[in-house]
Amino acid sequence: MLRTWRFITLLLAALGLTFGAAHALELLPKMQYDAELYAAVTSTLYRFFGLAGAVIQVGAILAAIMLTFLVRRLRAFRLTLFGTLGLVLSLALWAALVQPVNAEWGRVIASGSGSVPAAYLRFRHRWEYGHVAAFAAWFTGFCLLMFSVVRETPADDPRDRE
Repeated sequence: MLRTWRFITLLLAALGLTFGAAHALELLPKMQYDAELYAAVTSTLYRFFGLAGAVIQVGAILAAIMLTFLVRRLRAFRLTLFGTLGLVLSLALWAALVQPVNAEWGRVIASGSGSVPAAYLRFRHRWEYGHVAAFAAWFTGFCLLMFSVVRETPADDPRDRE
């Protein structure tokens, strides 16, 4: 059962990396866009990120919590715990930095005012760098989870043992 939970956790955590990695890789070009292009791209490109990202990332966190419980008496416990906390921190950063911007953009769009590009430009830095901060925390959590599995893997070569 432990192997299965490790597999599920690592798979979901790896898939969870894709959303933040996409934002991080797009950062520099998007910061150069004018207000109209930035609003057009941002309001259309990420429509399904929230749907898929929510399921995958919350699923990864729940799986990591279960995995942390399962390894509570193993050497990998601390690494697994800190990896799980990294995933949780990532979601907290997203909720604190990115979600308020999404809500504000939604209000501006719903109002029908012509200030949509200006609103996108006003919050662009917080939205973009918020995603990068969340990605950094998720990546750190993922690496710690991976290392927790590697730590529990028997070495093939005696020279690899600690």
